[in-house]
Amino acid sequence: MKIGDVTTMEIVNQVAIVQTDAPPVNALAAPVRAGLVTALQSAIADPSVHAIVLSCAGRTFHAGADITELSTGPVSPTLGELLALLEQCPKPVVAALHGTTLGGGLELALTAHYRIAAEDARVGLPEVQLGLIPGAGGTQRLPRVCGVGPALDIITSGRHVNAGEALTLGIVDRLVPAASLAAAAREWAHELIATGAPCRRVSERAIEGTRDAQHAVISAFTAAQGKAFSRLHAPAAAIRAVQAAVDQPFAAGLASERAEFVKLLQDPQSRALRHLFFAERALSKSRFISKEAAPLPIHRVGVVGAGTMGGGIAMNFLNAGIPVHLVEVSAEALERGLSVIRRNYASSAAKGKLTAEAVTTRLGLLASSTDLASLSDCDLVIEAIYENMDAKLELFGRLDGLVKPSAILASNTSYLDIERMGQATRRPQQVLGLHFFSPANVNRLLEVVRTASASSETLATGLAVAKRIRKLGVLVGNAHGFVGNRMLAQRQREADKLILEGALPWDVDRVLETFGLPMGPFRMRDLAGMDIGWNRTASASSTVREILCEQGRLGQKTKSGYYDYDESRRATPSTVAERIVLDFAAEHGYVRRPISDEEILERCLYPMVNEGARILAEGIAERASDIDMVWTTGYGWPVWTGGPMHWADQVGLAHIVERLRHYESLYGADFVPSEHLQRIAAAGGSLG
Repeated sequence: MKIGDVTTMEIVNQVAIVQTDAPPVNALAAPVRAGLVTALQSAIADPSVHAIVLSCAGRTFHAGADITELSTGPVSPTLGELLALLEQCPKPVVAALHGTTLGGGLELALTAHYRIAAEDARVGLPEVQLGLIPGAGGTQRLPRVCGVGPALDIITSGRHVNAGEALTLGIVDRLVPAASLAAAAREWAHELIATGAPCRRVSERAIEGTRDAQHAVISAFTAAQGKAFSRLHAPAAAIRAVQAAVDQPFAAGLASERAEFVKLLQDPQSRALRHLFFAERALSKSRFISKEAAPLPIHRVGVVGAGTMGGGIAMNFLNAGIPVHLVEVSAEALERGLSVIRRNYASSAAKGKLTAEAVTTRLGLLASSTDLASLSDCDLVIEAIYENMDAKLELFGRLDGLVKPSAILASNTSYLDIERMGQATRRPQQVLGLHFFSPANVNRLLEVVRTASASSETLATGLAVAKRIRKLGVLVGNAHGFVGNRMLAQRQREADKLILEGALPWDVDRVLETFGLPMGPFRMRDLAGMDIGWNRTASASSTVREILCEQGRLGQKTKSGYYDYDESRRATPSTVAERIVLDFAAEHGYVRRPISDEEILERCLYPMVNEGARILAEGIAERASDIDMVWTTGYGWPVWTGGPMHWADQVGLAHIVERLRHYESLYGADFVPSEHLQRIAAAGGSLG
């Protein structure tokens, strides 16, 4: 029997099989909720029905709520209304879980009287990742099922729990092979009927342990997570909601949870995180890729350059099960690169992140050579050599004559012109940028750089490759520094000026780290290596950085840079670096003055926003949200602000323009507000 557009109900031997089919993830949107309510009411009223099975077609059980309703408001029947009907159902209800059962989907499953899951299923309450907490009983039912400690961990982390752990914790009652889930759920329903099993309601359970023991668990968890949660509102609200589950009857705890949820719904952090949720989903849409364009098949990848970046890039493909051929100019350089890859995998195995078998499998996919001709059968070749245009042009010309005509050529350059590289070949339509971020095998961001010549198929392939190797692919235009590094240059310029005018490196770092960045610009330089891009023969003591490099202070790897480092890499502000800064400032005529934290923050961040506006005006980024994804994913910009462009909208564009003009009057053209930013600010609009 069909119920609405997405729900069916079939009665088989006293069991009502209710199934939802609402692709892609059976989200609990209004039509789904309405169908489930109607089906439950019908099954309850039918005297021939003695038990109910809830299931979903497609690749997953209900994988969450309809996120759009968070902005537009709930539509009746609400999830709470559905769950109230489900829990009080007088006939046993079995939820049959497969795929990912997340958020509202898990809240629904916990409200059912019994839960059976496929062996490869996963469950979770990821609302915290949207700056929210479960709002339909998740914080009240989960502690009653698995205890306070595991519930706090699952809710505040938003992590996915595999089926085995879910069984151990009591979140699900039975596991079966995925292929037999439907039959096993029906058989269990018949078993429940035959044994007269009760409607086992989670809300009526007591939480394991004494009240004092439960309080101790909450206190210990809060203390242990204090620093990690210090800037985030949702985890603290989740802890309070679980506390309510401990201290209050179920109905009162449910009301406390709802009050926390409604408060968070209006919180700027949640709005920022929801902005990023939708921003990530928008990345797959681009006016530069025709709807008919299909990604080209990539069966084998070549990487030229076995240095830090090249090795990391190779590992991404090996981890995805894609064969890689790594090429270097000399056997010595090649062996150094291979040794780093082996050490990285050995380290992962030692930490339990990979099995020995998995390491062997990955390394078995890796071939290497000092001969470019060995790349002839690769479908994609990525160059990861040093940042020199002449060298890259020569390499692209040689590769063009060696690889098969269908192959795509890509550059990992951080700044240089991809179009010029394409023009060095007879296949400019098959050339693009794949800008990985350090460490390449860890950082999730991948700027997919389009040129005027690149075909839709080439760009579609770039985005498909990013997804296949589990990167966040952001399509960006071909400009110096693309999006991320172009904006970063604005911040670094001001940071370098500020330490000459009166601040010290650790002052600048402290302000930006207090804002929420994981690392300030000078600590970041020390980590990356002060000598990146530095040429000893051309060095002329023209900047503080050059002087530090000339003195061998190259950052963490030499235990000295702007900071001094001990054996554990703990940083201490360096008196040597401070003296270099002060002497350089005096030599170049700077009259140092006290600089406020407010000025440091504004001068470092407002020019970034200004440059982001230029990037939008030039079409280098299609959407402001694309810029936000670049910065929150690749550079550690605090996600709770939504990224630099979303943050700027919240600060107020008119205010930012006014402050830029103020600094322009003091320091000149570096602060001239872009026309695009001025126009939007004057109209009272937003960058997003």
